[in-house]
Amino acid sequence: MSAPFLSKDDVDALRAYVAGPDTGFANKADSTVLLHVTHSNLKARFMEIRLDMHSTIESVKVKLSFHCGTNPGAMLLSLLDEGGNLMANMWEDSRKLGFYSPRDGCTLHVTDTDPTSASAGGWLEDTSLVEKYKISDEAYDKREKTYRKWKNEQLAKDPSWCLEKEMAKRRGEEWVPPVKIDDPDHMADLAAAIKPGQRCSVDPGDRRGEVKFVGRVEGLPLGFWIGVAYDEPLGKNDGSHRGKKYFEALPGYGGFVRPDKVKVGDFPPIDEFASDNEEGLGGDEI
Repeated sequence: MSAPFLSKDDVDALRAYVAGPDTGFANKADSTVLLHVTHSNLKARFMEIRLDMHSTIESVKVKLSFHCGTNPGAMLLSLLDEGGNLMANMWEDSRKLGFYSPRDGCTLHVTDTDPTSASAGGWLEDTSLVEKYKISDEAYDKREKTYRKWKNEQLAKDPSWCLEKEMAKRRGEEWVPPVKIDDPDHMADLAAAIKPGQRCSVDPGDRRGEVKFVGRVEGLPLGFWIGVAYDEPLGKNDGSHRGKKYFEALPGYGGFVRPDKVKVGDFPPIDEFASDNEEGLGGDEI
């Protein structure tokens, strides 16, 4: 049985529903509320959590315990408004959440009163506190079939050996050594035609976004780089490199690419709902 044909009006209605700003809110129950969650021992701001207004504070604590690891009996809950101002302290576990009149966008702040809590002292977030396994060079050299021994064997056979060359060999490709760039103005001519604020397409993959930065980046190879804030999480950073901020982007949405990989012009965000059915619906409609 063939799939039903969707008219252009049907596709437009579906697009508006899924991509609209109220997605996830239009059909929510009147008795629920969407709240942010913060924690006294954690730096992370949790994703929004939907809670029923008829839930008791005790049941809310139980639900939050699965997200932050704090024992419900050691929790003190505070309700904050959108500006972080205190609206109420939720002292009574038997009260319903709705008694405190929370609204979408407010914050539930969890204060952990347990000094032995797993989250105390940053143990759930700061990986530097975790003891790492260490081995001395002498002990490592005594091991058999290690990467270090294999690497030294390859270098003894071929002084120009490197891992990239090895991978190219295994793929059956000819390895071409990368050209060392020592010109601080490398690709300056191409970069001169690209301006922050322009829409762009980045190769490979026609990754769409907006140019946010044009210039040199400390810590990257010499020459000019283009900072792009992608429309989708196709980048590798948030506009920073080695702790220095070059432009604003959401984590995973920013990236630095060479000017020859960037085309600027009329490159609107890719419409995931566009289909062949929409083409040819009218003489001038594309």
